[in-house]
Amino acid sequence: MPTTVIRVANTNRPAPPVPAPLAPLIDAHTHLDACGATDAASTAAIVDRAASAGVGHVVTVADDLAAAQWAVRAAQWDPRVYAAVALHPTRANALDDKAKAELEHLATDPRVVAVGETGLDYYWPGKLDGCADVETQIEGFRWHIDLAKRVRKPLMIHNREADHDLLTVLLDEGAPDTVIFHCFSSDAAMAEACVAEGYVLSFSGTVSFKNAHELREAAKLVPDDQILVETDAPYLTPHPYRGAPNESYCLPYTVRALAEVREQDPRALAEITTANARRLYRIR
Repeated sequence: MPTTVIRVANTNRPAPPVPAPLAPLIDAHTHLDACGATDAASTAAIVDRAASAGVGHVVTVADDLAAAQWAVRAAQWDPRVYAAVALHPTRANALDDKAKAELEHLATDPRVVAVGETGLDYYWPGKLDGCADVETQIEGFRWHIDLAKRVRKPLMIHNREADHDLLTVLLDEGAPDTVIFHCFSSDAAMAEACVAEGYVLSFSGTVSFKNAHELREAAKLVPDDQILVETDAPYLTPHPYRGAPNESYCLPYTVRALAEVREQDPRALAEITTANARRLYRIR
C-alpha cells in the first residue's frame, strides 16, 4: 500500500481564528486523523471546536484501509462523528481481496454513511511514487460503485482532472442512488452535467479562492437540493487563511463565501446544506 503523503497542509502558518458561529452546519467531508486526532479525547477536542462555530456533525473520510478502520472507531467514540470508507483512487493498487473484504465489513457499520473517497485522479500518476495507474484506478472505482450499491449508501467521489472518464464509468456501471462529488473543482459545464444526472456537488474552501473563477461560476448553477459544504480539512483552508491548517470549525468561512457567490443568505444556505446532509447521509 502506498504510504506517500498525497497532500500536505502548510503548518508553518498559524491556525485561523474561530469564525462567528453559523448554525446549523454539517461538515460533509473532513479527515480527523490528518487533523491530529488519535483517540477519543483528541477527536472530541476537534469536534468541540467545530461545535463552537456552529458545526454540529462531521463526516470523517478514509484514504486507505488503516484510515477507514480508524474512521469507524472515531465515529463510535463520538456521536457527532460519522465515517466514510474506501481506498483513495491513488491507492487503488492496494485493493486486494483482503482489503475488499475489510471494506465490505466496514461499509456495513451503522456509523458509516458513505463509500468514499473513491473515484479517479489523473494528476498524480507519474508524479507520486507508488500511485495507482489509470487502469487500476478505473477498476477500483468500478468495485467501489458496486459496493455502494450493495450496501445502499452514497458514493463519495474524488475527481481530479478526470471529468469525462468519471461520468463515463458512472454511466457504464449504473450510478448508486446518491452520488456526491466531494470538493467539486470542475467548471460550469461539468456542474451542469452532474446536476442533470442528479448528482450532489460538495463545495470546500476552494470556492473562496479569488482565482477560482470557473468554480465560482459552477457554484451558481447547483440547485439547493443538490449542494453540500465541506472542509476537506486539514487541507484547502478558505480565504483569507489559504495555506494555514484547516479544521471543521473553519466551515463557516466557506459557507459565507459560497453564499456570496450564490447570492444567498448565509444562514439560509447553512440550513439548506444541513438538511441535505441529514437526508443524504441519513443523519438524525
